[in-house]
Amino acid sequence: MSANKESFGRTVGFVVAVCLVCALLVSFAAVQLKPLQVENKLLDQQTKILQAAGILPEDQSKSSIQQTFKQFVEAKMIDLDSGEYIEGNPELFDERRNARDTKLSDKPEDDIAGINRRSKDAVVYLVRNGAGVVDTVVLPIVGSGLWDLMHGYVGLEADLNTVKNVIYSDHKETPGLGAEVMNPKWIALWPGKKIYGEGDVVEAKLVKGGAKEDDIHGVDALSGATLTSNGVTHTLQFWFGAEGYLPFIKKNRGGLN
Repeated sequence: MSANKESFGRTVGFVVAVCLVCALLVSFAAVQLKPLQVENKLLDQQTKILQAAGILPEDQSKSSIQQTFKQFVEAKMIDLDSGEYIEGNPELFDERRNARDTKLSDKPEDDIAGINRRSKDAVVYLVRNGAGVVDTVVLPIVGSGLWDLMHGYVGLEADLNTVKNVIYSDHKETPGLGAEVMNPKWIALWPGKKIYGEGDVVEAKLVKGGAKEDDIHGVDALSGATLTSNGVTHTLQFWFGAEGYLPFIKKNRGGLN
């Protein structure tokens, strides 16, 4: 009887010791890998921004992406309500953190994008050409898809109306359906489309059944993904409307700087 109790105690002690060692190893790995995770996240963000601007290096190597981003892209903070540039460090800005903070965000009056709260500030990415002139601006967007929020970027030409690219970077949509927002064939439908119609009305949209060839605002909806398609349309309507980037766009139609 006594021997059995001692054996049970040793077994429990062994299990606890193994758990503690494993926990220490996992914690150590998490701490050691954190800088690499942050670096990879930043590299992915830079890749998507360059893709939205249409200047992603062909080799897509880490060094080429970092060099191109550093040479041509300037990140600036803006106040969304006024559209004015503001002081702040874009590298420290976190839209998702701000959106969860009631002091740093607002509840939209017309939340067609389904975001619940919108950060008061945003980062815009000014992209210069080889002559040093800003010819593109890349604007982050976020809105509801079928399963969760979808994050991405829209690159606009200097007229702040013509689309260069729409690039999604983070989503949980269904593979083969809503996740086709990442399909190069669908992405290729966007360049040259116009965001606004008359009177600053956002006309950019996904068209169920396919957009007509002469439709300057419409892009084919995603087959079998009605809710995701509606989410993309609503996201564009929100972020290029009065509660999104419209104040910034109005102030900079004369020239980005």
